[in-house]
Amino acid sequence: MQRARHCLSLAAVAALTCGLGGSFPPDTAYAENSLSAANRITAVYRVDLAGFNLGDFRLTTTFSGDDYEMRGEGRFSVLQGLVYEWRGVMASSGRVTSAGPEPAMYAMSYSESAQMAERLRMTFDGRAVTGISISPNKRPAPRTIPVTKEQLEGVLDPMSGAFLSAHSENPNGDLTVCNQTLPVFDGRQRFDLVLTPKRAVTVRRTTPTGYGGPAVICGVKFIPIAGYQPDNPAIKLMSQTNEIEVWLVPVRGTFMYVPYRIVLPTLVGYGSALVTSIQVGTRRASAEP
Repeated sequence: MQRARHCLSLAAVAALTCGLGGSFPPDTAYAENSLSAANRITAVYRVDLAGFNLGDFRLTTTFSGDDYEMRGEGRFSVLQGLVYEWRGVMASSGRVTSAGPEPAMYAMSYSESAQMAERLRMTFDGRAVTGISISPNKRPAPRTIPVTKEQLEGVLDPMSGAFLSAHSENPNGDLTVCNQTLPVFDGRQRFDLVLTPKRAVTVRRTTPTGYGGPAVICGVKFIPIAGYQPDNPAIKLMSQTNEIEVWLVPVRGTFMYVPYRIVLPTLVGYGSALVTSIQVGTRRASAEP
């Protein structure tokens, strides 16, 4: 049961920890040129595991000049919560620059099946972690590889990395947004996500609120660095697999690419997150002219 819980939690946050990628053109003012038409972006993801729908995750990002605020909310359950239920709220804030996002704060609180709850908060300065608060603060499990101070420099939190790192002036499916290695720290684990381009595709709209247009598929390699147990079977699977993918799509009216679809293997079957709607301000985002 513990393994299943770990995999369900992993699938619940897949959209935040695996949907990454992108680079910024030199000497480009990101906030002015890319976000002027997108003061508010809302994306809703449907999360599935082993063929079963777990629920939805809603991510809202608000921009004010160079500053951003993000909030994500999700509820995932099996048999309407009779077998398993995960509820979580995440938040991130900071500013966007030509070098990418610079987080200032990241927070997360969640509960699992009304039996376990946790609150986490991190602060940053210049993409270096300056403070971590976890409640309840449990002792690390035996054989956990410790995280060093040096490993907390130049990192991103899961939310700012997931939604603010992909950037291109080409709105027609730019595979170069996949050329990126992103350092991530989630409050406990330090890991890298290495993205490589696979192919460009066209997504067909299947529902009235769905997306239709160009997309790029990136392969994602999960590289654990610290804060994990080497014999953890889920970590072993994630680090050894070559089957993690993220599909990135351009947001109309901006230079942003955002996660459209994420697929990854877990110990209990394949997990996926799929955008069911994207809205920019009061308009629905679309790559169509």
